[in-house]
Amino acid sequence: MSDGIHARALQLIAQERVEGTSPAEREWLTAHFQNCARCAELARQTNQALLSMRTAAIPIPRGLASRTQFRVRLRAEELREHGLGRQLLWTIAGVSWALGIASAPWVWRAFEWVGHRTGAPKLIWEVGFVMWWAVPALLATGVVLAIWNGRAGEPE
Repeated sequence: MSDGIHARALQLIAQERVEGTSPAEREWLTAHFQNCARCAELARQTNQALLSMRTAAIPIPRGLASRTQFRVRLRAEELREHGLGRQLLWTIAGVSWALGIASAPWVWRAFEWVGHRTGAPKLIWEVGFVMWWAVPALLATGVVLAIWNGRAGEPE
């Protein structure tokens, strides 16, 4: 017999175990097994190997379930902490912006006065006024992100 026929038989033996074969292919393979003892033996060995793998006992380490539950609890706690950090971030940013809006008229006048006294261009003291609002929220965001990054680097 040619090597092409044996190669097809080997491919059908593997295919039958994984995705199945059509009835025509199964008939061809059965007929081939009657004429080729080598391929029939390979099919028998494949069946035996799969059967022994299905019945093989895989030892599970003692305490695996409790360790897994512990890790899940730790991860849930970590996620809760990040949720609190996110709330803290929004609270700090909100308070910062509320105080910024409440104090805006006085801060505007202060920046305008300093700008006129120093002869600074209007654009410079206007940018300073905007930064007066933005910097506290940016700093709070930076602190919270630094804390999160610090936790991410901690060993488990």
